[in-house]
Amino acid sequence: MSHSTVPRSGTEAATPETTPVAPGDVTGSRKRPPEAGLSLRHRFRRDRVLLLMTLPAVLLVLVFNYLPILGNVVAFQDYDPYISDNGVVSILNSPFVGLENFQRIFEDSAFWNAVENTLVLFFVQLVLFFPIPILLALLINSVVRPRVRAVAQAVLYLPHFFSWVLVIAVFQQMFGGAGMLSQLLRRNGYDGIDIMTNPDTFAFLLTAQSVWKDAGWGIIVFLAALASVSQDHYEAAAMDGAGRWRRMWHVTLPALRPVIALLLVLRVGDALTVGFEQILLQRDAVGPGAGEVLDTFVWWNGVRNQDFSYAAAAGLVKGVVSIGLVLAANKVAHLMGEQGVYKK
Repeated sequence: MSHSTVPRSGTEAATPETTPVAPGDVTGSRKRPPEAGLSLRHRFRRDRVLLLMTLPAVLLVLVFNYLPILGNVVAFQDYDPYISDNGVVSILNSPFVGLENFQRIFEDSAFWNAVENTLVLFFVQLVLFFPIPILLALLINSVVRPRVRAVAQAVLYLPHFFSWVLVIAVFQQMFGGAGMLSQLLRRNGYDGIDIMTNPDTFAFLLTAQSVWKDAGWGIIVFLAALASVSQDHYEAAAMDGAGRWRRMWHVTLPALRPVIALLLVLRVGDALTVGFEQILLQRDAVGPGAGEVLDTFVWWNGVRNQDFSYAAAAGLVKGVVSIGLVLAANKVAHLMGEQGVYKK
């Protein structure tokens, strides 16, 4: 036992810099964190350089993310942008109508159709898309040769850099009415199919496009989590007789659980945002009955129809519901023993 762990006398009190040593602690007396006795002014002076470095990023977030929130006041107005060339003057001179725009929304069948399509697409992607990056990360991580693992990761990650226009064009050439699949069926005496314009399979088509484009991005997150798992755990499990599947179940998946919980909370909070550009490019092919989601509903009414107050009210409803979903999902993560987006 080191000298620092042996008290000089039985009645000697611990100094303010140390805390009582727990039984079996052979690391010496533990000092209290240096921040415990510092005031807010001293912490500010100590970290002033770091605060100055983060100031530009904070200003960008305030100007482009939080300041525009004030524009949501048009959801309670009959906003007319042509009153003045100055947008602020137009907002100040537009008459208030209270909750009239929200009443129009809740009575609009097109809005509820967009909500239904959004939720259906979210659940389809949650079941079919969310687990795929996890499975692919486990598969790549099990590859022994580093070069093969690197090539597989690069091939899967490459489509993430493609634009949605290119992705949809590739799918059109493969599954469109004149695509490779239809031509192959016609050559063998069958009728051709056009999956790109079929409203019944539109949600599955969007999910397949998202998997091909963005699954590689999710793999990186899970591979980074797997890299932090100590090999000692795998060796100890192997010595206890655990096979590959039991090591995956008892070592790998518990290591991924915090990351899975965090990404699931973020995905639930993003449930009402299911890919604006991807859907807008294909909305006319399947019709608004199957291709209208909340984001395209807001764009169509606000930009195309120039009903800005109505679109702002719909966007505000979406934002409030999304915040509620984040809080609810984070609460579930806490009940499961995970941190989620923020601690308790």
